Amino acid sequence: MGRQSISLTEPNDEWLKSQVESKEYASKSELVNDLIRQARGQQAKIDWIEAKLKKAEESGFSSDSKAAILNEARSN
Repeated sequence: MGRQSISLTEPNDEWLKSQVESKEYASKSELVNDLIRQARGQQAKIDWIEAKLKKAEESGFSSDSKAAILNEARSN
């Protein structure tokens, strides 16, 4: 596992400390890794949506029903 050194603003450092003190996380490192995992998950969803929008723009109008479109979106 790589080891990094980062600088944090005081409000961000205080927030990290409060999360660790509340026993939500065992360490700042654990919390930062969790935040990165969450951000990566969000980015994957954004990338999926952007790809679908691009495909839709390129293909023109859909003959699928609203329900079918929603079902497909929810399944991913």
